[in-house]
Formats: sequence, structure tokens, C-alpha cells
Amino acid sequence: MSARTRDGLGGRAAIAGIGATEFSKDSGRSELKLAVEAVHAALDDAGLGPGDVDGMVTFTMDTSPEITVAQAAGIGDLSFFSRIHYGGGAACATVQQAALAVATGVAEVVVCYRAFNERSGRRFGSGVQQREPSAEGAALGWSLPWGLLTPASWVAMAAQRYLHTYNLTPEAFGHVAVTDRRYAATNPAAYFYGQPITLADHSASRWIVEPLRLLDCCQETDGGQAIVVTTTERARDLRRAPVVITAAAQGAGRRQEGMTSFYRDGLTGLPEMDVVARQLWRTSGLRPSDIDVAILYDHFTPFVLMQLEEFGFCAPGEAADFVAADALPFNTHGGQLGEAYLHGMNGIAEAVRQLRGASVNQVAGAAHALVTAGTGVPTSGLVLGVER
Repeated sequence: MSARTRDGLGGRAAIAGIGATEFSKDSGRSELKLAVEAVHAALDDAGLGPGDVDGMVTFTMDTSPEITVAQAAGIGDLSFFSRIHYGGGAACATVQQAALAVATGVAEVVVCYRAFNERSGRRFGSGVQQREPSAEGAALGWSLPWGLLTPASWVAMAAQRYLHTYNLTPEAFGHVAVTDRRYAATNPAAYFYGQPITLADHSASRWIVEPLRLLDCCQETDGGQAIVVTTTERARDLRRAPVVITAAAQGAGRRQEGMTSFYRDGLTGLPEMDVVARQLWRTSGLRPSDIDVAILYDHFTPFVLMQLEEFGFCAPGEAADFVAADALPFNTHGGQLGEAYLHGMNGIAEAVRQLRGASVNQVAGAAHALVTAGTGVPTSGLVLGVER
């Protein structure tokens, strides 16, 4: 049975272009300008112009609305526009939305984008100092009074339980950081280009919230990334070989909250990513052994380990050894720890480069790539492939 007959989507849409600004700590320009630059770069990569675009998708957290970006980028009529919620969890879902639109004929060329001055402007890592007047804000009221104000503090709760359950030390997380920075060191686009680290460097980095050290936490970045999605048929006639969207999924787990799902039955896994994994394997017809390269959302290192386990690459508690053994190439651009923190959109671009054979850290013969979006929140994922 083909992937297409499994879910009606697989293989009908493809990524035809990717484009980004430089990744910096002070862009010196507006977030709208960053978005437009990334959109233009992605269209140029695809061999398309602004007039070809009739759909746009971004994040609810983006400050540059689809209509504003379209106007500033010289794009005309739009027949489709959409936004996805839950921060980094939206990354792969923007591509899913675009794929659904082109597969059903709602639009023909859809641009997904994310742009922010996350270092020089609003720094998400600084956390929440007051509750918002909303249901989501009310949920934070159970954790903020106890000093759990930042993403690092929320993730630290699960990380501590993971270490305790599997009798591990914080060095288990260090293997992820070292791997990311090893790849970033050879990627000229990465902020930490030429700066690999060792396990000793990881262990010597300062505590942020125990058991998380500085090198367990992603950086903060100014920049933009855009991705062009169209039908596979049209992509065949464009500048780049199509990267086929084999499967796409969103997922939220039982008793899910934003990043404070502390009232689940356990804290050592990521149920939302399990929901995504089950859909991706079912609709793609693939298994973990079929994946040549994985781009795993790495805002914090512990959740990379949990993702490997949720997707079945290894058993619970065994991911640190799996990473240490280099059993699967992952985050070959350097990840958000090493290249840039673009809410996972730059990870999708790296998967595209891998399948084009154009990555600076190319995996020989890469034909299937797994990409994940933000963890700890309602999330999303993709399986991308080369056209046979």
C-alpha cells in the first residue's frame, strides 16, 4: 500500500524552496524586514517570484501577520492564510497546513515563515513574569507562585525525574550538546561555527536550573527562515528537485498543558510526541530503521533523549547511550543549540538540504528524514523524502 493511500496526503506536496537570513544576536532591522528577506530568499531558491504565491502560514507568536508580510514582499492575492499556536510546536505544522492546502487545491504555492529578534528584542528564555488574562495564563498560576517562571525551570522538573528514574547523571544530557556543537563547528551558517565542545566543557558550564546547565539550553537568535511548499507535480518543473512531504502530523497528549504538564501519569516521556510518532509511522509506512537522518527539536537537551525513545529508536532510558554511540545522525546543522534558535524552522531547512545532498554535514545517500517541532507543548512532525 502506498503512503498516498494511507492518508491522502503523502507524496502530493513537496518543499520546493528554502531561504533564511543570517543568524545573529543583533539583526539591526525589524522582524518584518527579516520575514520578507527570508521569504524572498526561499522563493529565489525555488525559482519562483512573489506573484506565484497564493498562500502563507506562520506562527501565532510571529509579530508579522501573513497579510502584512505578503504586502511587504510584493505578493498579490491570497487564497489561503493560517497561523499555528504553541510556539516551537508549530514548526512542522506550518508545513502540514501548507501541504494540506496545496493537496486539496485551496492554494498552489504556500510560503511558511518565522522571523524574530529573539535575542535583541523579546527574549523568550526570560520567562513569564505575570499571568495573561486567559485560560492558558490561568494554568500557569499553578507553577509561577513556586518560582517556576522560565522554560528552563519547567523542563528541569521532567529532566530531574528522568535522571532519577533511569539512574543517570546530568552527563547523559551532555552527549546531545556535544553532538550538536560538533556539527555546528563545521557549518558556516551556525552561530557556533568553529566552536565544538567536549563533555568536560558541558560539565563545567554553569547551572541554569538543576539539572540543566548552560550548554543544555538553546541559544537566543535574531533571524528569519522561510519554506516554499507546492504540489509535487509543479515542484518537478522548478529550480530544485522536490523534497516530498511523505507524512505530516500534529499531536497533543492527555492532560497536556503548555510546558507545565506536571500532572500526567509520568514525567519521563513526551506523550505529545508519541501521538505524532504513531501518526507518522502509520501514514508513511516507514519504521525507525528507515530514517537516515533526524532533525530533533532541541531547545533543551533532555527532550532530545525523550524524543528518540518516543519514536522507538531506542528503549526508555537508553537514549544517552544511543547518542553517545552515534547510532543515528541527528541535528547535522548544529541544531538550535549550535546553529540558531528559529523555533525549529531552520531544522526543516536542514532536512531539505540533506535530501538534496547539499548539507555541509551530508549523510551519504539520505533518502528519508524525520523532523520534529517543539516539545513539552502541543507539537508536530514531518517525514520528508526524495522522489523515487
